[in-house]
Amino acid sequence: MKHVVSVSLGSSKRDSTAQAVFLGEEFILERVGTDGDMQKAVQKIGELDGKVDAIGLGGIDLYLWLGEKRYVIRDAKKLKQAAKITPVVDGSGLKHTLERKVVDDLFFRGIFRPGMTFFITSGVDRWGMVEAISKNGGKLIIGDLMFALNIAIPLHSIGSLRALGSVILPIAANLPFTVLYPTGSKQLERTPKFVQYFKQADVIAGDYLYIDKYMPEDLRGKIILTNTTTSENVEELKKRGVSLLITTTPVIEGRSFGTNVLEGVFTALLGKPGTPPHYPEYEKLIAQLNLGPTIRVLNED
Repeated sequence: MKHVVSVSLGSSKRDSTAQAVFLGEEFILERVGTDGDMQKAVQKIGELDGKVDAIGLGGIDLYLWLGEKRYVIRDAKKLKQAAKITPVVDGSGLKHTLERKVVDDLFFRGIFRPGMTFFITSGVDRWGMVEAISKNGGKLIIGDLMFALNIAIPLHSIGSLRALGSVILPIAANLPFTVLYPTGSKQLERTPKFVQYFKQADVIAGDYLYIDKYMPEDLRGKIILTNTTTSENVEELKKRGVSLLITTTPVIEGRSFGTNVLEGVFTALLGKPGTPPHYPEYEKLIAQLNLGPTIRVLNED
């Protein structure tokens, strides 16, 4: 049996373990939160090194992307270097492949339509998703400045994201990660912000913890495109009036695990991580596993 562990800077209250089968191989999938403690995460990765088949980084990205160019986040590099034997992945390989495919599929099926407005928490975290939405005629509200830097200025095109990112990312990648993203108990705090953009959007997409932290009470008729949702998250979204919850990763024992966990599964199946920036090995596995979006109706219109 193969074993994939996601070591997360997030809250330990979201920890879980599940079993699943991929291409005939049995897997244990585990998530271990360190409550924002970077040193504890480094220690945990060191303990797991050589004992599991792949380690995912949760609650932190190893890379931020602008097209095919990637920037290494300094704090995440420390986590990756704590493992000398076991491969460490952050999920970006699936954000470039699976999430792009999911968006194309949802447009093809008519669930998404040209002209719909998409509020995306972070384009540099979800470059494949942003490109696919733009290609299919979706209108973009990109929230990188809002969610990461608390600057209430939206971006509306890939060009503006690329121009801004080329200036900011070399600096942002070297900041303490806690400046850019909530970790530990801060993930559980809810402070509605940027409400006008949530209201404008037909679809709210991207990192679930960002969505959960800042979303307004009234989300009637909205579609959420995300992952890492628990059964409690699903109930909360239903209570707020969300019509559809679409997750880009499979739901296993009531939880949609993060892309870092699924990339860990792919890495274990292949015996190594995929090859950036296009990850052709992952494209083949996505087809073999027939992966696609999980769509749940939470409220009827």
